Amino acid sequence: MSETLIVERYGAEVDILSETIAAIRTGNPTSGLFIRHAPWGRAYPVVPGAGFHVVLQGSCVAVPTGGEPIALGVGDVLFMPRGADHDLLDRLDSPVTEKAQPGEPREITGPGARTALLCGAYELGRQRSHPLLDELPEFIHLPARPGRHPSLRAAVDLLAAEVAEPKQGSDAAVPAILETLLLFMLRAWFDEQAADEPATGWAGAFADPAVAAALRAVHEAPARTWTVPDLSDIAGVSRATLARRFTATVGEPPLAYVTRWRMLTAARLLRDTDSPLGTIARQVGYTSEFAFAKAFKREYGQAPGQYRRAEDQPPLIAV
Repeated sequence: MSETLIVERYGAEVDILSETIAAIRTGNPTSGLFIRHAPWGRAYPVVPGAGFHVVLQGSCVAVPTGGEPIALGVGDVLFMPRGADHDLLDRLDSPVTEKAQPGEPREITGPGARTALLCGAYELGRQRSHPLLDELPEFIHLPARPGRHPSLRAAVDLLAAEVAEPKQGSDAAVPAILETLLLFMLRAWFDEQAADEPATGWAGAFADPAVAAALRAVHEAPARTWTVPDLSDIAGVSRATLARRFTATVGEPPLAYVTRWRMLTAARLLRDTDSPLGTIARQVGYTSEFAFAKAFKREYGQAPGQYRRAEDQPPLIAV
């Protein structure tokens, strides 16, 4: 199925996916060019977010801790939605001699073949996840194939060019391209999953007109006092049908998702705005600041004000 068809078929996907990423993203994404000559081995510890590697030249092997090796060639993308620890090696029998950390040299010369990788990381909300990301595997391998995911390929090419030869405006261009790349990696994954019949998980939610309509309604108006009958009316199916299909694809019942989305929206507002707590409470459907604070603490384990202060200093992520 072509990417154009995916977007046309799942019109609700683009908005929901964009809003979801905006709700859980924190801090600024980072990226860097990494060049080594065989033999080499590099350890990537767990990071509090998501990460990716793109092979620009040569080849390598990713070795997840306790998992099967993943062979990577030119143009391949490896995405780690939860920042799982792993090693990158030029070949399986090479020793690990480095650990990913800020301030490393871009290139270390050596006697063997040259491998160039583009590596990056995204900070994500650390206390409340989203089922869209929860269902993803620890490692997503998107092999380079002619004609597949052209938007992803274009974003990779743009990012690689800006990182390799920074120019005027690169400081603004790189973060914007990184944000786009994250969406395109996720879109490519859901594209692959949508090829299965029937599509399951969130690919199934995007493909199901009733579930997609209910999701869109919740995202558009988190402050509304939602009920399952309200959502089933919008979806055009019975309450029982919506509850069954929504739970099967999204991973939780409709009203549980309403609460989750309200809390994620509140967390984003606490991070990104200076709005008073009472204003945020009303924006996510609570009639009083006290009721909002109680619900927020139940979900996040701390009061909204404490969360806001803690999020003022997000952790650094090495690439």
